[in-house]
Amino acid sequence: MSDETLVLGLGVSGCAASEALVSRGYDVCVVDDFPAEFIYEWAGNLSLEILSTPKSNNWDNFLKRFSRIVVSPGIPDNHPVFSAAFRVGSTIIDEGDLANKWDTRPRCAVTGTNGKTTVVTLITEMLKRSGLNAVGAGNLDKPVVKAIEDSSADCFVVEASSFRLAHSFSFKASPAVWLNFSPDHLDHHLNLDSYLQAKKRVWEGVEKKSDALANFSDMTVKHHAPKGATGFGTEGSYCYVKGFDFLFEGDALFDIRDLPRCMPHDLENAQAALLLATKFGASVESCVQILQEFKGLKHRLELVAERNGISFINDSKSTTPHSTVSALRGIQDAVLIAGGKSKGLNLNLLKETNPMAVVAIGEASEEIVEVFKDNCTIETANTMDEAVETAYKKALPNGTVLLSPACASFDWYESYSERGLDFIRAVSELKLF
Repeated sequence: MSDETLVLGLGVSGCAASEALVSRGYDVCVVDDFPAEFIYEWAGNLSLEILSTPKSNNWDNFLKRFSRIVVSPGIPDNHPVFSAAFRVGSTIIDEGDLANKWDTRPRCAVTGTNGKTTVVTLITEMLKRSGLNAVGAGNLDKPVVKAIEDSSADCFVVEASSFRLAHSFSFKASPAVWLNFSPDHLDHHLNLDSYLQAKKRVWEGVEKKSDALANFSDMTVKHHAPKGATGFGTEGSYCYVKGFDFLFEGDALFDIRDLPRCMPHDLENAQAALLLATKFGASVESCVQILQEFKGLKHRLELVAERNGISFINDSKSTTPHSTVSALRGIQDAVLIAGGKSKGLNLNLLKETNPMAVVAIGEASEEIVEVFKDNCTIETANTMDEAVETAYKKALPNGTVLLSPACASFDWYESYSERGLDFIRAVSELKLF
């Protein structure tokens, strides 16, 4: 076996890992099951050899050439590379493992089925307000190996998806928070237990048990929290909400009505962010300031327009039933636009909600109709323009139209953000009557 490194998967993370390896003098080959057109020019500029994907029964021989394999987060659990690497003794790592090897600056981590990007954003801003040059990385547009190139960074806030956690050789971040758990990505993981085991790894590298931060209001997270973990979300824990008071270490910091966002999931995100940020070096005062200024992220319960008295809310980032349920809990009498590409999840969870009407879209529209057919009026739309117009006609005076799909976007769109932007466009072009 040579000392060559194989990078498998040439998305944002795989390309960044390849570039980082080449810049440090590693002998690198790359492979992608379905390479994008630009990859050939990109590889040529780096003098990288793009290898053909071997047939499923030939991965063992293929991997004998390599001493390590860097897998991108998007490689699914059932990919033949994993079993083949085990048989031939090749080491599987991800780009976060490379960053661990090359950089020792502090990093913390956030995982959860929902809310990761929001909490990473909050923590990063809290640390910056406290005088620390914090850089968000991981699931975001900036992989960790890219983030560590910033010599001015004091620390890193890692958004740790189950994809990233599952195939990391040794995940290291302290403190680390687990926000919540519900079925997701069953099109990627072997089963629900594989997804759960991946999430648990976020606490694998905490320096002390109290640096494992757990949402005690989520029974799965609480059950799997290590003894000595720091809890939030329930009365008597380290940080929680009682009445209108936001309590931290027993003291009421502020009235939650002063926050721009105070739906139940917003408050859980706020608790997680404040707790982790203060453990990582932020001042309480800076954290409170950020919470009182934060108006949310794009495509996450984003008020995009009020037209003829109707509010239009873009929640395109909600790609799971659990996330859509959370969104609807804070909105009364909404007309829901839901559907897209199924992720293999049980959409019956949506029966817990009570929209006044539903417009079903995308590949999963029949499943959406089946869920709501006995609960409210429901229609199917074939385009986003049709969905927005239908929802608008059904909305009550001063009501709400909510795009919260509970499904992935990859039937009609390249990403949830493209779906959200198309919703915004359709709302802006809506002919009022």
